[in-house]
Amino acid sequence: MSGRLFCTLCYNKVLTYFRFLPIILFGMCAEFVESRAKTNRKGYIMKTAIYGAGSLGTVLGAYLAKAGVDVDLITRNKEHVDALNAGGARIIGTVDMTVPVHALTPDQMTEKYELIILLTKQLDNVNVLKNLQKNMTDDCIVCTLQNGMPELSVAEVVGEDRTMGCTVAWGATLHGKGVSELTSEPDSMSFDLGRMNGQVDDKLMQVKAILEKMCPVEIKENFMGVRWSKLLINAAFSGMSAVTGGTFGDVAERKDTRVCCQNLIKECIDVAAAAGIKIEPIQGKDVVKLLDYKGGLKKKISFALIPICIKKHRLLKASMLQDLEKGRKCEIDAINGVVCAYGKKYSVPTPYNDTVCKIVHGIEDGKYTYTFDNVKLFAGLKK
Repeated sequence: MSGRLFCTLCYNKVLTYFRFLPIILFGMCAEFVESRAKTNRKGYIMKTAIYGAGSLGTVLGAYLAKAGVDVDLITRNKEHVDALNAGGARIIGTVDMTVPVHALTPDQMTEKYELIILLTKQLDNVNVLKNLQKNMTDDCIVCTLQNGMPELSVAEVVGEDRTMGCTVAWGATLHGKGVSELTSEPDSMSFDLGRMNGQVDDKLMQVKAILEKMCPVEIKENFMGVRWSKLLINAAFSGMSAVTGGTFGDVAERKDTRVCCQNLIKECIDVAAAAGIKIEPIQGKDVVKLLDYKGGLKKKISFALIPICIKKHRLLKASMLQDLEKGRKCEIDAINGVVCAYGKKYSVPTPYNDTVCKIVHGIEDGKYTYTFDNVKLFAGLKK
């Protein structure tokens, strides 16, 4: 091969390379930009589903959609879905807004999600999540906002590394198709977010960024201690709301039901202490320091503080009560039942939580109804 021919061939190859170089560079840049967008858009996760868009999910979905999050609201209630798509999510109560949203029934789901916010009842978590796997990306995060201790059942399906938990410090009540009432004051709303192992990573911060579109989010390394602080509130106020048919404010203000609340709280604190669990503060308030007692004076102070502590959530009606009103089974075993189970395990008596479970199961079976007359069923228990 002559030197001239060799040079010509080399020149042609170099020319061809430079001709396609802009295309190659464009493709590399596009891939880089897409990658950065997924991981660096202020913690944004591109595609989110709220699975179980009932009272809480409708409110959360409205706030996220209003903030521009690409979110789908999923619920089995087709009439609710149709109303949401036709007129938007109507949020009443302590706020007043209507937000256009995209809602689906589970059988209409075709896309894959990077984040699934789980708000169904946790009674059937394993089956629900197994059915949802076809709608999850390979690294999809499942963040459970359910009551009780739902992280174990979520991790059983998707793995601990893709499981996050979040406690909800606000309440809502569904008012028919497409309408949900926010029952907590906006300045009192917050989330506590964490992993079972306490790890803080980029994915956790991405989920935090999404939830912050609604209200403040605090990352908690001792997340199981956070779960117990929420369990304490739910066991007392949700438990008594379900027993009596009243709101949180009703059961906190009446002296007879407040006695029950105080004892339910005390049992939770004692059980957690026996189990070696450090209960975390709620919205900056150390509930153990405020409400635990040993002597008579501290008990009186604790009793006086109960309605003050729950004041901003006084309108909240327990989701368990809302289920009972609709003739459904509720999550009593995942809330007060957890306290009872831990009490048996660590030999701590839980007579008030036992009685709440007994009454609520009786309501489910038609033996009782939710009424303040049920308070007499606590008579004779140690106070």
